[in-house]
Formats: sequence, C-alpha cells, structure tokens
Amino acid sequence: MTDNNKKNEAEEVDKTQAPVEEMPVEQEQANAEADALKSQLAEMEAKASEYKDGWLRSQAEFINYKNRMARDNEMMYVSMKGDIVKKVLPALDDLERALQNRPADDAWASGIELIARKLQNILEAEGVKRIVAEGAAFDPNFHEAISHEPNDDVESGHVIAVVQNGYILGERVIRPALVRVAQ
Repeated sequence: MTDNNKKNEAEEVDKTQAPVEEMPVEQEQANAEADALKSQLAEMEAKASEYKDGWLRSQAEFINYKNRMARDNEMMYVSMKGDIVKKVLPALDDLERALQNRPADDAWASGIELIARKLQNILEAEGVKRIVAEGAAFDPNFHEAISHEPNDDVESGHVIAVVQNGYILGERVIRPALVRVAQ
C-alpha cells in the first residue's frame, strides 16, 4: 500500500505540477484580457463623458438661444409699441393745444378735454410717461433745446418753458421734450 500510496501521491503531484506550470500562462491571458477590458471600459467612459458634456453644452446653448429670442422679441415689441405711440402723440399735442385756447363754458371743449384725458390714460396704462421738464436741469437725453434765453428767475442751464411735451416708454425716450433753456 505504501507503494500504491506513493504512486498515487506521485501522480497527484504530477497533476498538480502540470496545472501549476500551465496556470501562469492562463493567468497571464486572463490578466491581459482584464487589462484590455479595463482599457476599453476607460475609453467608453471617456466617450460617454464627452458625449454627456456635448449634450450639456447643446442644452445650455439652446436655453441661451431661447432666452435671447425672448429678449429680442420683448425688445421688438417695445420698439413697435414706441413707434405706434410716436404716431399718436401729435394728435394728443393737437388736443392739448386746442384745450389751451378753448373758450370758457363750451360743451364741445369739455368733450375734447375728456377725449384728451382718455387718450392720456390709455398711454399711461401702456407705460408711456410724460417727461417732467419745466424747472428741471437741462438733460440732452430727455430734452431738446430750441432756444437759450437770458432769464433772471431761472438758474442757468435749467428749463424755462416746455414748447412740446416729451414722452418715455419704460426707459426708452420716445420723443424728447422741446424746451427753452435759461442762459
């Protein structure tokens, strides 16, 4: 039995030695495959990250485009509103001049005054405001000087009188006020 045991042990040692010699080759192949898979995974993760970054940039560009279009549309709307108001202002000026020279106690003059007030209220509801100029310091952004006159009552560089009212829509000057300025 000892011989048999020795034979069996020798065979078992041979069996275990043979795979031990083959194992490093299989281990190397497995390691190589694992390394190849890891490098592929790293490449794919890099591509996925690149695609995600591109997608996020595209999404941000689209949001910026939408915001820019909304801002442009708003500016165009305000500009168009200003152009329409600019066309209506001469009629309001005519009504105001008519009211300044109206005869007292005429029914038609009261009707014209109501029309002028209604038109003024409509413009105010749309955000159009009259530029307050009389007595204010001359500002070329809001006023247009038609004359410089000596005046003892008003400080130099201030508005003496308003010849034609000016109007603003929001922060945009639709029409500057025509004024006479003290020298």
